Amino acid sequence: MPSIALIGDYSAAVVAHQAIPVALERICREDALDLAWHWIRTRELGDVARELKSHAAVWVVPASPYENTAGVLEAIRWARETKRPFLGTCGGFQHALIEFARNVLGVAAANHAETNPEADQLVVTRLSCALDKSDALSFSPKSRLREIYGSDSAQEGYRCSYGLNSAYRARFEAAGLRFTAFDQQGDPRAAELAAAVHPFSIGTLFQPERAALHGKTPPLVRAFAHAATAFHP
Repeated sequence: MPSIALIGDYSAAVVAHQAIPVALERICREDALDLAWHWIRTRELGDVARELKSHAAVWVVPASPYENTAGVLEAIRWARETKRPFLGTCGGFQHALIEFARNVLGVAAANHAETNPEADQLVVTRLSCALDKSDALSFSPKSRLREIYGSDSAQEGYRCSYGLNSAYRARFEAAGLRFTAFDQQGDPRAAELAAAVHPFSIGTLFQPERAALHGKTPPLVRAFAHAATAFHP
């Protein structure tokens, strides 16, 4: 049975952590998917290739800073390089930006303002206002997110204080990471790799899993679950 590695420091107090299994259970029931998932605390990550090789997909979940940032970044890199389906929500999206900056853009010192506010190359910086709300998003034409949602826009929930440093946006896009969801002010809230580069690699600042706690099936999580079941190493 294919399985998803849920990477993060699980806490029952984190709403997203409550929502993720509800979302996956709902999708498996509705779509008759045979799929498993396993929580992996970040402090357990060491030899990522060995520890994750039995998993068909990787989801780096919200609630950062993580106990083991280096392990999270290595897991994201492994998913990208082995072409495992990848989903990063909130903190997962932020760290996917750092991994890509370090290992694709060559910004070796790329960092996160939450954990290293004095760093010189902050790819992830504090948002002008913390997001703890539901917001309308618009999707780029011909993007994977537009296809998944079947609409030009959607309402999604956040609980984030950090996001993309816009000074790096052009470099990311030139290297193939496309920003494809935007808030009402036009600020990027999601990114994806093209299908020609990776079969499924999407990061979102918003937390689509939260919809499951309101009796709704999150389209993005559904697409990710199907990608996981279709993966063959």
